[in-house]
Amino acid sequence: MTITRFAPSPSGLLHLGHAYSALFAEASARRDGGRFLLRIEDIDFTRCRREFEERLMEDLGWLGLVWEQPVRRQSEHLDAYAAVADTLRSRGLIYPCFCTRRDILREIEQAGGAPQEGAEGPLYPGICRGLSEDERSARLAAGEGHAWRLDLAKALETIGPEPLVWRDLGRGEIVAQPERLGDAVLVRKDIGTSYHVAVVWDDALQGVTRVTRGEDLWESTHLHRVLQALLGLPVPEYHHHGLIRDESGRRLAKRDEAEPLGALREAGASPESVRARLGFGE
Repeated sequence: MTITRFAPSPSGLLHLGHAYSALFAEASARRDGGRFLLRIEDIDFTRCRREFEERLMEDLGWLGLVWEQPVRRQSEHLDAYAAVADTLRSRGLIYPCFCTRRDILREIEQAGGAPQEGAEGPLYPGICRGLSEDERSARLAAGEGHAWRLDLAKALETIGPEPLVWRDLGRGEIVAQPERLGDAVLVRKDIGTSYHVAVVWDDALQGVTRVTRGEDLWESTHLHRVLQALLGLPVPEYHHHGLIRDESGRRLAKRDEAEPLGALREAGASPESVRARLGFGE
């Protein structure tokens, strides 16, 4: 059975881009007689607010979406994500990184030449990867702020030589290239986990068989395949859809104050008109 999910972060108001992603996920499940889930990805307590969660549920209901209960809220399962990190830590697959953003930029500048570019910008230059166990222990014991990064080389060695693949409904069989993200942060210093750990764990736990999400998260899937392999988790199929853009071609985003769905509703738009505008008319 096909099981999809829409997993918004309640850090602002939903806009047309979110509406498209939610309708896309629901349509993908319903087309196959499957199930549609709603998950609240609110691990980032520095930005997420309960009032935004209430508004997003109101907006989704107004659009005519129906999801299963209960809704999983990631903030209620931080212990589970911590346990995942503990597993990776005990296997020596993640290491503490004490670097600030300024430290990383300074290291790149001092190395000379162009920085090694990854899919999401300059790759982490491995400053803390080579620290001795004694130095790591001493800095941890001193309470120095730190994140935990994936030791990608060790992870790939652990997984073995077979290529990591996934099936994408839009692009076919894809061979993962996790080196595009390098030693990614898996436990942020400010929230104690990361999107990568939480989403991979939850998709497996909830039995999601088809992950539908925007193409802006395409690069993350390369890393998620590594985590699935390391943790022995099932591999769903994926469908990375296109993004809704404004008149200038810029994708809609909360940080750019894209027009919220509530404003469209207050201006007299109907759910049917919004669905039709996004290509989900009856």
